[in-house]
Amino acid sequence: MIDPIELAKRLIACPSITPAGSRVFDQLEEALLPLGFDVHRFVTGEAPDGPVENLVAIRGSGSPHFGFAGHLDVVPPGDGWASDPFAPLIEGGRLIGRGANDMKSAIAAFAAAASRVPEHRGTLSFLITGDEEGPAMFGTPAIIDWLAEHALKPDMILIGEPTSEAALGDTIKIGRRGSVNLWITVPGTQGHVAYPHRADNPIGKLARIVAALDALVLDEGNASFPPSNLEFTDIGCPPGATNLIPGGATARLNIRFNNLQRGADLVRMVEAVVEREAPGASVVAKISGEAFLTPPGQLYDLVVSAIEDETGIKPALSTGGGTSDGRFLIALCPVVDFGLPNASMHKVGESAAVADIETLANIYQRVIERALT
Repeated sequence: MIDPIELAKRLIACPSITPAGSRVFDQLEEALLPLGFDVHRFVTGEAPDGPVENLVAIRGSGSPHFGFAGHLDVVPPGDGWASDPFAPLIEGGRLIGRGANDMKSAIAAFAAAASRVPEHRGTLSFLITGDEEGPAMFGTPAIIDWLAEHALKPDMILIGEPTSEAALGDTIKIGRRGSVNLWITVPGTQGHVAYPHRADNPIGKLARIVAALDALVLDEGNASFPPSNLEFTDIGCPPGATNLIPGGATARLNIRFNNLQRGADLVRMVEAVVEREAPGASVVAKISGEAFLTPPGQLYDLVVSAIEDETGIKPALSTGGGTSDGRFLIALCPVVDFGLPNASMHKVGESAAVADIETLANIYQRVIERALT
């Protein structure tokens, strides 16, 4: 039997800042091999977004196929920790360390759950990437390609992202908003502020673009999603003297959008506004993922009933928050995200309650049993 706390500590002790290196995968492989999993590790991609290591572990064969997805990479720890972020410790009933919340403890909990259900029908799999916190170009998309090459297709996937809010089990994610980042560059002609006729100031043009985009109401949302929102995240121009008109100005924005929108349509909308307000300006866009929604069905029932039976809590079904690799995995099958309370994710002093990790392993055990026994 796997102790989820001890495995979580071993995973946290591996400094796997995105993209995760092989050491943390060694620890997970070491835990899964004695459980009867066939473990496959592979590296894909080239710079600047690669190479990336991924892991697929398979136990059993045929249908039904239940997959657990997650990531072993973490964000940089930042400054201000009271202890070494990669030297896990338990203090006040909490496991402290980078990745304790997002999401090494959930991976450890699912491994513990799998160790308690040694025999089952069908297939149980771990789909673990080393690049969810980064560009993700060669993370979960490469896992999907690997599954296709090996004629494997899960029927349901549970992602262990930290979704709970005030208490473990109060929220699961049944979909996610899409995300698109855009970079706007407005060219100008540098010159002296006393001779504006000899220059071309790009700042006014950029200001008009910002005002026009900021005034947009993209939609009112729907029963499953909040309204889409557009937020500027950076505005700048080359540094210079106080009497210098800059030769260019830039802005960066992000749009989080619901399933009433498509990423490409939003990019075209921004391009049209930019061309109208500042002809000759350029737009570069990167769509991180489209919005998706998992319809009610067996996966809902499995996860919700397991949570209710273990905790007595009926979870809210949410599509809020950030994105997850469900944006890729939804192409395979129904997907939901469920994991620990997320208040400390990405923060200095990231932690998770030991009791929550142990309860999460119990919930995951119930899910496996109901899906495959």
